Amino acid sequence: MSMFCYQCQETAKNTGCTIKGVCGKNEEVAKLQDLLIYAVKGISEIVVKTKTDAAEINAINHEVLTSLFITITNANFDADAIEKQIVKVLGLRDQLAKDTAYNGNRDAAVFTVDSRESMLSKASQVGVLATENEDIRSLRELIIYGIKGMAAYAEHAYNIGKEEISIYSMMYEGLAATLDDSLTADDLVALTLKTGEYGVKAMALLDEANTSRYGNPEITSVNIGVRKNPAILISGHDLTDMEQLLEQTKGTGVDVYTHGEMLPAHYYPAFKKYDNFVGNYGNSWWMQVGEFESFHGPILFTTNCIVPPKTPEVAERIFTTGAAGFPGCPHIPADENGKKDFSAIIEMAKKLPSPDEIETGSIVGGFAHNQVLALADKVVDAVKSGAIKKFFVMAGCDGRMKSRDYYTEFAKQLPKDTIILTAGCAKYRYNKLELGDIGGIPRVLDAGQCNDSYSLAVIALKLKEVFGLDDVNKLPIAYNIAWYEQKAVIVLLALLSLGVKNIHLGPTLPGFLSPNVAKVLVDTFGIAGIGTVEDDIELFMNA
Repeated sequence: MSMFCYQCQETAKNTGCTIKGVCGKNEEVAKLQDLLIYAVKGISEIVVKTKTDAAEINAINHEVLTSLFITITNANFDADAIEKQIVKVLGLRDQLAKDTAYNGNRDAAVFTVDSRESMLSKASQVGVLATENEDIRSLRELIIYGIKGMAAYAEHAYNIGKEEISIYSMMYEGLAATLDDSLTADDLVALTLKTGEYGVKAMALLDEANTSRYGNPEITSVNIGVRKNPAILISGHDLTDMEQLLEQTKGTGVDVYTHGEMLPAHYYPAFKKYDNFVGNYGNSWWMQVGEFESFHGPILFTTNCIVPPKTPEVAERIFTTGAAGFPGCPHIPADENGKKDFSAIIEMAKKLPSPDEIETGSIVGGFAHNQVLALADKVVDAVKSGAIKKFFVMAGCDGRMKSRDYYTEFAKQLPKDTIILTAGCAKYRYNKLELGDIGGIPRVLDAGQCNDSYSLAVIALKLKEVFGLDDVNKLPIAYNIAWYEQKAVIVLLALLSLGVKNIHLGPTLPGFLSPNVAKVLVDTFGIAGIGTVEDDIELFMNA
């Protein structure tokens, strides 16, 4: 096989992409990403073996975050950019080894490459399949994917000026452990749960960063129509990029629309002062191929969720920043103070037609933990009166597979006395349905981006306290979660670390789970897949 990757839900045959990624990445990009992860493992080995304090190597910490983020599904397809990052990481690794007098000989900490050809050759030796034991491989990858998701959230927090050194230390511990052949499956299971614990810390850190800078999300009606002005579409997750783009477009006559996971930016009070912040355009990330054609203006990718464009016309309007990258598309870097110059995007927008209207109306969101807890008395009364029988956490990701229609039908067929709690792009499967409300409480409560799944955990723990329960699993809450990529993996591990059980995961269980590892998750935590809509609703309602 020319490559091997099974880190996302859409991996070929749910076993692994071996020729080209379903995401669109080619063999070269896949192998360079493998090598970049291996180089980061080398840094981790040195940090752990020399007992280096992560607080003393902050420049390295930040490059590790970026490196991990680059390898997340749909984030970076630019082989040149990944090669450049490999060279940077190896330089940092070697300097760290020298500064700490590292005297080990672990391959990840000492290997050298001097060309693209040698990089690809080395990558062929150190990818996922380099671990022969299927169960050990499965657990190692589960830890790595969880750490990738954690890194994404930690990077967003860092961009706002918040960081937690213990999170970096955990990343180094986890990544170094994936090189240690002396660790047993039981050791790795324990480390998996520890990864989840630190996933909670990372999401809490990002929540604090976002809300301290932009305010607590508020119930907001978001326009999904268009105006007749030239416009920029911003996609991804990074709110500091959103803030800078809005500041730089202010007074220029250029409107700004969100796409995909950037929709929840509308819920933050700090962004409501911008008159040119118009609304949300389109739907979930995978629908961008058609929606970008009708938008007409430039598109800024701040993080992952890039789908390779099918036409040169669309590709010419795409810009990337942060960990995102696509060959041939301009990349906008940050200066030493984190500032970015979006003038090229703004000038392009002024020369292009305004967006075509593809829908009208509005959608309502902004139900993060602060807002929902402000409604706690109303929610509790509705539960006690029987007006609300059950909450369904349907957070997570969306994807292209026809099987994901399940989640739309599930939402449609849920009894009218149930509430959907959601976060992440999974919401696009049902957030435009007319599902009504219960005593003024909308039946779909959108907490925000995938990282805002933390809000759903906070809400559950608060309800547990309010109802005087000793176990979060005794609440009238069911978990039917869709997953796609590695940020969903850390959300899952975080929920498990908080003691949440009986989570249903779909549309398929992860391909990287070996039968034995899957059995551990099933037996220990009650993890299950999905069935038919009718059978699952009956199962959940009777649980």
